[in-house]
Amino acid sequence: MMQTLSIRDRQRLKLSPLQVPDRLLLGPGPSNAHPAVLHAMSLSPVGHLDPAFLALMGEIQSLLRYVWQTENSCTFAISGTGTAAMEATIANAVEPGDVVLVGVAGYFGNRLVDMAGRYGGDVRTIAKSWGQVFSLDELRAAMETHRPAILALVHAETSTGARQPMEGVGDLCREYGCLLLIDTVTSLGGVPIFLDEWGVDLAYSCSQKGLGCSPGASPFTMSDRALEKLAQRKTKVANWYLDANLLGKYWGAEHVYHHTAPINLYYGLREALRLVAEEGLAACWQRHQTNVEYLWQQLATLGLTLHVEKDYRLPTLTTVCIPAGVDGKAIARQLLTEHNIEIGGGLGELAGKVWRVGLMGYNSKPESCDRLIAALKQVL
Repeated sequence: MMQTLSIRDRQRLKLSPLQVPDRLLLGPGPSNAHPAVLHAMSLSPVGHLDPAFLALMGEIQSLLRYVWQTENSCTFAISGTGTAAMEATIANAVEPGDVVLVGVAGYFGNRLVDMAGRYGGDVRTIAKSWGQVFSLDELRAAMETHRPAILALVHAETSTGARQPMEGVGDLCREYGCLLLIDTVTSLGGVPIFLDEWGVDLAYSCSQKGLGCSPGASPFTMSDRALEKLAQRKTKVANWYLDANLLGKYWGAEHVYHHTAPINLYYGLREALRLVAEEGLAACWQRHQTNVEYLWQQLATLGLTLHVEKDYRLPTLTTVCIPAGVDGKAIARQLLTEHNIEIGGGLGELAGKVWRVGLMGYNSKPESCDRLIAALKQVL
């Protein structure tokens, strides 16, 4: 007779069906998803090797090339958040001993430093104050000094709201024989990006910001130059799950099983990309710029100042200086609990000094600005 063990019920919860607050997400991400994206994610899953799903994967790849303005054959989504896509670029590009030069002007530059070091890179840095950007002359001087195999820059620094100019950087990298890697987590879908024209070799992003989808299906791309370096590696990619050789076979014509994809998240990503394509990139970028300039004007009427110089501000994320004597965390908490509006606080060097206000994807519209400004008038 089989012995029956007693069942412990201490962790057994009696719960009602899930309900979540109806928040307006105006922080650094996630942003609210378009109703069409939410509907797509509610559809019944199919198998991750089903012909219908494989066709959807092809649509995602093509649309990612469109929003990034690239023809890279190696373009797909990582089954994971934007941080997984970030690590995928490092894991595939960096071999032990490679000199990796990272531009650090915020929290996510430091994260690239940490990751590159963990994969054995000989990491060097060029640094600026948080909220500033690098000039081409500064980058050239650093390249001359360090002669890197990879230059890594954050195009849209989520911690500061600053946009790094990319014009001429790719040419500089080719002059010095190195790859160019950029972080587009807070720029894809809302900020002009021209990967091929800029000469970018590796890029990554996320799904929950400018694309207005749920987190967990994160864009990743490698140029032919980056693929050539990958093919010449003397060591295997240290991260099996993020190995582009293996992922490329799943996303490629062979469709070799690699992992069970998060089916419904990819439904949402496909729909979010479809909406961007339907609007058109130029119109989408202009919408973000028009709405953020309206937000800046309205913030000024409240006497609030902004952290980043206007020429380098992101249209997707604005860092607002917290006035002297104001408890920034208390204000953010009040906006959340009394007005159902989420904004973010500062990270690292900017902790307690700024609020981070996102205006991304589906949320980039005048109504979002008006609702935030009306709430700020009450709580400040």
